Amino acid sequence: MTAATANDVPLSWYEASARQRIDALVDAGSFCEFIGPELREISPHLAIFNLPEQFDDGIVIGRGRLDGAPVLVAAQEGRFMGGAFGEVHGAKLTGLLRAARALKQDVVILFDTGGVRLQEANAGELAIAEIMRAVIEARHSGINVVGLIGGRAGCYGGGSLIAGTCSRLIISEQGRLSVSGPEVIETNKGIEEFDSRDRALVWRTMGGKHRYLIGGADIFVDDQALAFREAAIATLAIRSRFDPNVLQAEQKRLERRLHRFGDVEDAIEIWEVLGIDQPTGIPALPTGAFLRAANKRENADDAR
Repeated sequence: MTAATANDVPLSWYEASARQRIDALVDAGSFCEFIGPELREISPHLAIFNLPEQFDDGIVIGRGRLDGAPVLVAAQEGRFMGGAFGEVHGAKLTGLLRAARALKQDVVILFDTGGVRLQEANAGELAIAEIMRAVIEARHSGINVVGLIGGRAGCYGGGSLIAGTCSRLIISEQGRLSVSGPEVIETNKGIEEFDSRDRALVWRTMGGKHRYLIGGADIFVDDQALAFREAAIATLAIRSRFDPNVLQAEQKRLERRLHRFGDVEDAIEIWEVLGIDQPTGIPALPTGAFLRAANKRENADDAR
């Protein structure tokens, strides 16, 4: 079974909406939305600030089939408040993850978020903590929780923390993954530390290629819905262990990475340390050439 693609034209994951991404990800006609538009579960906080509300509060959740297998899906809408987490937004994702444990079904999260809504700061922060706990509990019970990153808003703030707890991450070049966004770093540390207007700096520091090279993401794909779908199918076929040994191994990997790259100031220098041929050319490489270069890097196990 294949996902629907309008007029057989490849759908850009970056350009698509949350609902378009779901339609392209799951088997055609298989998606059933939970808490749909007719229920109008909107944020109780935004009206206080005279801000627009949205009938799904910026996240779509439901059940579908992926290559015939049942799967639970959550997709954030980056075009609504940057896909930011608030009380209702977070509760929907938490509920989906808890349902995954009860139904014994894997979860795919389509990240597209700038983090927590400032207007719902406390509720948003609590939501992040609840979601992370729900991810950990789901994984502990044997559920795969796979994150897909390639949307307009990237995956920042609390969203990046949630992504870090997932079983595996799939990312495109357009995907950006970082705890702090470019503007946040510049505001707090100054333009000398990070110039948020320098788009080349942003992409090579936080973009999908860099995150894949240093082991922050597990699979790198083209900016096409079909590529994300195929990667998700392959990833969900791998059963991931989650126990203290796995956590200890990950901690040691992060410690090695910090020791190796802690004094390096730019991503290009990291790529040099990794043994990448012609590291300055990495940003311009198409996916196939990039993956070939990545596979040739030295001491890959230390990075991934």
